[in-house]
Amino acid sequence: MHLFLLLSCDGVHKMLTKEHIVTWLYKAAESLEVNKEFLNQLDAAIGDGEHGISMDRGFQKVISQLPTNADKDIEGIFKLTGMSLISSVGGASGQLYGSLFIKAAAATAPGKQELDENELLSVLNAGLKGVIDRGKVQQGEKTMIDALAPAVETFGSVIHEGNSMTEAFQKAMFAAEKGMKDTTPMVAKKGRASYLGERSIGHQDPGATSMYLILKALYDSIS
Repeated sequence: MHLFLLLSCDGVHKMLTKEHIVTWLYKAAESLEVNKEFLNQLDAAIGDGEHGISMDRGFQKVISQLPTNADKDIEGIFKLTGMSLISSVGGASGQLYGSLFIKAAAATAPGKQELDENELLSVLNAGLKGVIDRGKVQQGEKTMIDALAPAVETFGSVIHEGNSMTEAFQKAMFAAEKGMKDTTPMVAKKGRASYLGERSIGHQDPGATSMYLILKALYDSIS
């Protein structure tokens, strides 16, 4: 797969192309399939133990539909992904991940085949806001937001400092990983895990973990 490059006075910035996004979705599906049992184990401690199964099912549906939707632009790919996740994952996870991609689609101009770093930041911010609004959730409540929010914030900070998209993604991944691990000592405030109260302390959040895996797949698709 070829990388499309944009040269600027700040150095070389990679464009995120539609091909990268399709590769990302395949890599995310692969990662979620490989880590399905691990996600189930995390969820069994504070939830119903099916997060891995649900996320794997959702992303398998996404990639099953990609070959017949190859003509869609980035907006269309995001929307297809969001609708597929809502219909196949079910429950809160389906709604939250679906909202992420649907709001990302709404923030993408029609016909776009590639995104520069600032366009991508707008898309990521829209996706983050979609999850926050849909879940009525904020950082520190032991959810997927604890991995997503620091990743988006870090990506924006690095881009605004004039660094490349690849550098921004690399630092965003470190932030997402830290955010994921930081959920372990938290008390869950949302979803089924919140019923456990302080008994949820000591368990890494499965939603933050699947979010990290998906973001890591995005980084891997451009690096």
